[in-house]
Amino acid sequence: MIILLSPEQPVADESAVVHALFERGLPLFHIRKYRLTDTEMDTYVNGIDPAYRTQLVLHSHFHLAGDLGIERLHVREADRQQGNVQQEAETGHFRLSTSVHSIAAFNSLEDRWDYAFLSPVFPSISKVGYGRDQTVLKELARRRESAVRLVGLGGIDETNYKQVWAAGADGIALLGAIWNSPQPIAVWDSIYNNDF
Repeated sequence: MIILLSPEQPVADESAVVHALFERGLPLFHIRKYRLTDTEMDTYVNGIDPAYRTQLVLHSHFHLAGDLGIERLHVREADRQQGNVQQEAETGHFRLSTSVHSIAAFNSLEDRWDYAFLSPVFPSISKVGYGRDQTVLKELARRRESAVRLVGLGGIDETNYKQVWAAGADGIALLGAIWNSPQPIAVWDSIYNNDF
């Protein structure tokens, strides 16, 4: 499984890239647009072909999910730890994912979570300095939780993604490798076409 996360800030041709990657087999697209107003989020989601609606995952604006026809929500680690899981996520009508930053936190997850991002597996491409001093790739060997799929995130690109699967991840999530590249579709193709 390969997941794409949106950039938090707008990127040139963002919608066109998303559509091209869906056409090339992208299974899930995480929408990380925390600063958008409700109207802006509605516009953003409606700018994506409705045929892909079931493949969209909201990181915020959960109250819009039902009206937008979105079936997946992502709960940030801090919100999960503080019990700030919004009512929409608690109803059980959505498929849920979350994030963790250590294998111990991953191993303690309940099976209500479809998958969890474990990061950073490598130093981040999009967040300068994040993961430079500590990464979690070697921690994957201590995985004990099998009901929740583990998705590696952070610094993953076309040169190192195979290491994440070899370490025991069920999938990878891409962010900077796609959005920081002058040729995002070529990056996607080099990963997806080699393994799927």
